[in-house]
Amino acid sequence: MKSQDTIQHRWFGQVWNEGRADMIDELTCHDVIGHGIVDHEGNEIRGVDAFRRFYKSFRGAFPDIHIAIEDTVSEGDRIVSLCRVTATHLGDGLGVAPTNKKVEFTGMCMMRIKDGMIAESWNSFDFLTLFQQIGLVQMPPPKGG
Repeated sequence: MKSQDTIQHRWFGQVWNEGRADMIDELTCHDVIGHGIVDHEGNEIRGVDAFRRFYKSFRGAFPDIHIAIEDTVSEGDRIVSLCRVTATHLGDGLGVAPTNKKVEFTGMCMMRIKDGMIAESWNSFDFLTLFQQIGLVQMPPPKGG
C-alpha cells in the first residue's frame, strides 16, 4: 500500500527535502540506530543526537538535497524504499570545500517502525558515486586501453 502519508514519505519529504530538522524528534525513537551511515570518526549512528549531527553535516554539504522515493515495499514493521538523490555540493559539511557540482545517486533504505516512529534503519546509498562526482574519489583508468 503506497501513500504519501507513510512515515518514510514524511521522513524524506519533510526532514530531508524541506530541511525540517524539527521533525526528527517526531519521527524517530530517541535510541534510533542508523546502520550504513557513520559520523566523522566512522562510528555507526546510534541515538537521535548522533543522527542530528550527521544530518546537519550532510545537509550542510547539500542544502538543496532532494530524495525521491521511486518505489516502496512494506511487510510487518519494515518499510523499504528505493530512492534517487539529487543535490548540489554547496557546503563543507563533508570536510571538503564546496565544489558547486550537481550530484545524483541512488540508494535503498529499510526502516523498522515501532509505535509509529523510526526505531532502526539500514541504509545502502551509493556514496562512491557521490564521492566521485564531487572529486573526493577518483577511479583509476581502465587497464589495457
